[in-house]
Amino acid sequence: MQEIDIATIKNRSIKGVFSLVSRTFLIQLIGQIVTFLLTVYLTPGDYGLFFLVSTVMIFFAYFSDIGLAAALIQKKDELTLEDLRTTFTIQQILVLIAVGIGLIATPFITKLYSLNDQGTQLYIALLIAFFFSSLKTIPSILLERSLQFNKLVIPDIVETLAFNVTALILAMNGFGVSSFTYAVVLRGVLGLIAVSIISPWKIGLGISKKAAKNLLSFGVPFQLNSLLALAKDNLFFLYLGAVLSPSSLGYIGVAQKWAYIPLRLIMDNLIRITFPSFSRLAHSPEYLGKAIEKTLFSTAFFIFPAVTGMVILMPHFMSIFPKYQKWEPALFSLTFFGINAILSSISTPLTNALNAIGKIKVTLYLMIFWTIATWIITPLMINFYGFNGVSIASAIISLSFVGVVILVKRYISFSIFKIIAYPFIATVCMGIVLSVFSNYFVTNFFMMFVSIALGALVYLGGMYLLAATMIKADIQMIKENLRK
Repeated sequence: MQEIDIATIKNRSIKGVFSLVSRTFLIQLIGQIVTFLLTVYLTPGDYGLFFLVSTVMIFFAYFSDIGLAAALIQKKDELTLEDLRTTFTIQQILVLIAVGIGLIATPFITKLYSLNDQGTQLYIALLIAFFFSSLKTIPSILLERSLQFNKLVIPDIVETLAFNVTALILAMNGFGVSSFTYAVVLRGVLGLIAVSIISPWKIGLGISKKAAKNLLSFGVPFQLNSLLALAKDNLFFLYLGAVLSPSSLGYIGVAQKWAYIPLRLIMDNLIRITFPSFSRLAHSPEYLGKAIEKTLFSTAFFIFPAVTGMVILMPHFMSIFPKYQKWEPALFSLTFFGINAILSSISTPLTNALNAIGKIKVTLYLMIFWTIATWIITPLMINFYGFNGVSIASAIISLSFVGVVILVKRYISFSIFKIIAYPFIATVCMGIVLSVFSNYFVTNFFMMFVSIALGALVYLGGMYLLAATMIKADIQMIKENLRK
């Protein structure tokens, strides 16, 4: 390996997982609790407005990178100062253009989505935060490429605390949508300061034709992939904003957020580690296959039971906590978004592996399929089932994970049946016990905690019976690497 040998990659990746998960799990848990409290103090319309305006900003953010960040991480050779400055210069030009267009388009956006003054102010605040975020790219890339995830997590902690604490305090004091306005600006400023201190670099402007050509050869196809993802998810949500009420968007947003909590807590951290790690292992197929198996087992181990438990227990939680019953219309969508979350925990690491080994065109074709399917199936489902049709369509489309597995196996040899079968069987057993117990006994918060403990006991017991040898081997490997 040119930069880091395989033993170092293995060691840093394992430590990275523990560093990110251990240091961010609590902070992300706090974030989820704050989100829950915000949904108590804010109306579905307020929350839907924040969801909508944030999606508009993601649309602008797409044009700020053209895949150069991913190209720097994936690049096999050592990075040069020319690479960094070329990426930084091109990105800042694109960011300034995007922010300028965003400001000019403010009246149009305000009219299109009937934004009130608070909504317009939030939109402008997100444009400002978007600019600050762009300045974090190079320092973050340097940390990711060297697999120094223990440092990379610090700005995330700073940003999460700044946003959640500010938004919650202001929401509790009646600021409504403006709670998000102040929170996103403070998050952007403090996050930039933190990452600049942790990962300084010789900032400068300049464009090298050679560096730009090499980086764009990967970056442009990668960004085309992102463009399709933009059309599939965020642009489609803007379409929903034009055809559905703010309250409907709020139900969709909250149901999706509930279902994706395990993905945000577990898979996001794993994906953040596996892309640079898989990239470093691209020339070692045997080790890459094993790394994929470990990633799939880890995501399935945690996400399968967590999502299932969320879907089963949320109706009982609402019956115990009356103030949260205003979100009851979102329960149907929660179930189908949960199916999407479980299947995505399989397909996402695999498409991540394809990108890491340079098969960006393959993932581009997959994204073309997913985009077309979204724009065809979702409006059809909305026509029959209203806003719940969005979640039904997402579950149907996520069944394509089977095709992803088949495609990846063409390039990388790995096992999948045993890897996900054990967590699946244990989750089914847990789900049956949890459903029966909760229907008869969960009438207060204490019994809710008892049911969660019972579900965890059944699941872990099932996993021990089915995969004790595999789990013990993984624990031993983790211990050995943590000692180094």
